[in-house]
Amino acid sequence: MSATLVKTPSTAPPAEPPPRIVPTRRAGQWTAAGVILVLLALALVSVVRNKAFQWDVVAEYFTSASVLRGLGLTLWLTALVMALGFALGTLLAVLRLSANPILRAVSWGYVWFFRSTPILVQLLFWFNIGVLYPQILGVNTVNLLGPVAVAVIGLTLHEAAYAAEVVRGGILSVDRGQIEAAESLGLGRWRRLTRIVLPQAMRAIVPPAGNMLIGTLKGTSIVSVIAVQDLLYSTQLIYHRTYEVIPLLLVATLWYVAVTSVLGIGQYYVERHYARGTAGAR
Repeated sequence: MSATLVKTPSTAPPAEPPPRIVPTRRAGQWTAAGVILVLLALALVSVVRNKAFQWDVVAEYFTSASVLRGLGLTLWLTALVMALGFALGTLLAVLRLSANPILRAVSWGYVWFFRSTPILVQLLFWFNIGVLYPQILGVNTVNLLGPVAVAVIGLTLHEAAYAAEVVRGGILSVDRGQIEAAESLGLGRWRRLTRIVLPQAMRAIVPPAGNMLIGTLKGTSIVSVIAVQDLLYSTQLIYHRTYEVIPLLLVATLWYVAVTSVLGIGQYYVERHYARGTAGAR
């Protein structure tokens, strides 16, 4: 005889569904957010409808030839100052990390002096260098430096002091084991710096360097005090003639906002490039 298997009903209770997670209601935060949005909307409407801003004048001069020439000079000055400033700043950072106490002291003294002195004072000193030193090594300095040359020199020396600290911080962020591994491979000091240290330090250098770039772009407006025809000075020349101060200042402001926005987008992608392989990469 063959045995017949009989299935008996399971007596185990049915599985209960997992508890549903209900997020905490934050009515106060949403109320505050709504109030802020309403206030921002009201402020925007007031700016757009306020006839004192003279938006028709803003549109007229926004792409005028003189304003675009000033914008071009501002961009050129920003790029040149950043390139020269970081070249000199990198050298100062290397000297600051040197084993030679004299080189370290010179680098520290440079950074201390130029970070302690207002940039406007530096520009005015360079602009009046002919009064302080009429001749240097037999060269007449009275008319040697024009306003643009003074702006380049003054801004570069100023930016180099900050760039030195940015680069030094980036170099110090590199793990010591990486440098020791490069030394064990027999790499020279220069190759260790350019092939091992700086590529890894860029992850820490890029964010503050991007902020410096944007700050330098806006900071170039200070050269208007020595009659360099940058973006701000170009708009000033126009409103000194037309007395339309507010709309011309808006023209300069909108151009600064547009350029800094583009630079901010570029900074984001550069940061993401150097953050590859790290937890913070997005």
